[in-house]
Amino acid sequence: MGSWWAGKSRQFWRHLSGRVSAAERRALTDWLTAAQLELFDGMHRADRRHGLDVVAALRRAGHEEPDLLLAGLLHDCGKSSHVGLWHRVGWSLAERYGPAAESWLRRLPGFGRAFKLIADHPRHSADLARASGCSERTAQLIHQQAGPADSELDRALRLADEAS
Repeated sequence: MGSWWAGKSRQFWRHLSGRVSAAERRALTDWLTAAQLELFDGMHRADRRHGLDVVAALRRAGHEEPDLLLAGLLHDCGKSSHVGLWHRVGWSLAERYGPAAESWLRRLPGFGRAFKLIADHPRHSADLARASGCSERTAQLIHQQAGPADSELDRALRLADEAS
C-alpha cells in the first residue's frame, strides 16, 4: 500500500511542478511534424512533462521505435483542460478504492464530466494523434493504453507510463 501512495504522491508533485524546458521543446522540432508539435503544445504542462518522461523511460529501456516513442509522448493529449488536479486525484482514488468511491466522487461538482473525459481519453488521444498525422500503429498504442497489453510495445508503453 505504501508504494501506491508514494507513486501517487510523486505524480501529484510532478503535476504541480512539471515543466518543459526551452531546449526540450526545441528538440521536439527534429522529430515531430508541425501538427504533432501543435498537439503537444496544446497539452497541459504536466502532461507534456509526463510525455517527455515516458519517452525517456522508453529510451532507457532500449526502445527506439518511432511509433512507440510518439505514442509515449502524446498518449495523454486527449485529456481536456476540464480535467484538473483534483479530478485526477479523485480518479486515482476511485481506481484504488472501487465503485463506491467512484460513485461518491462523481457527485462532486465537475467530477462526473471529468471522470468521463479521463475514461475516454485513450480513444480521444488516439483520434487526435491520427488527425495530427501519426501512424495507425501509434494511434493503436495510444488507444490500447488502458486495455490489455497484447504486444511487447503495449507492455513497454504501459511500464514507462507507470514509471513516469
